[in-house]
Amino acid sequence: MPRPRTSSRNLEPSAQLKRHTLRFHELKRDLDQLEYFCKGTVLKRMMKCGKVRCACASDPAKRHGPYFEITYKSNGKTVNVKLSPEAAPLYRAAALQYRKLKVLLRRLEKLSQTILRQQAKLAQSQPHD
Repeated sequence: MPRPRTSSRNLEPSAQLKRHTLRFHELKRDLDQLEYFCKGTVLKRMMKCGKVRCACASDPAKRHGPYFEITYKSNGKTVNVKLSPEAAPLYRAAALQYRKLKVLLRRLEKLSQTILRQQAKLAQSQPHD
């Protein structure tokens, strides 16, 4: 659900820090909502069989399938894994969860960097003994 944006530039540094810290903890709670995840993309393929006389050779509408697979990168190589029709929706949902996880982690990292900068500024402004 979208949050109303308020400018943190008008807030006092300790109030900014508190606001960012609260947001950081909200995002951490969102991690608990994630289900099983995996990276990759689920594809539905219609294939030619290779037989010259088969209808699939000349008519794309008569290709065989659908065949499902998940494709992802591992150690710089593309990996394709065949999936059953029953497994395809499970992996599609898991791939969506992975994308949500990446977005959450990017937001947490950005917010964490902001908080660390603010904490460093506050620490510098504290009187030294």
